[in-house]
Amino acid sequence: MSEQGRGARPRRRSRGRRTIDHSVPSPCIAVCTIDDANGQCLGCHRTIDEIRDWPILSREEKLAVLDLLVERRGDGTAS
Repeated sequence: MSEQGRGARPRRRSRGRRTIDHSVPSPCIAVCTIDDANGQCLGCHRTIDEIRDWPILSREEKLAVLDLLVERRGDGTAS
């Protein structure tokens, strides 16, 4: 090991990482089953992509997904 590497903390890569926004809670209700007919979760009505991406979405993107969930449910509620 080189002198420079001893005791030095490895640098963490920060390029391309987004700040995680926690201001909008997840609509998950722990009923995690995907409907084969429409590709949506039976509990929260999100798609696999929306579930996967939720942690890295911006506040605005999360609010847009919540608006879509109201439409998908068709009853005026997001959860």
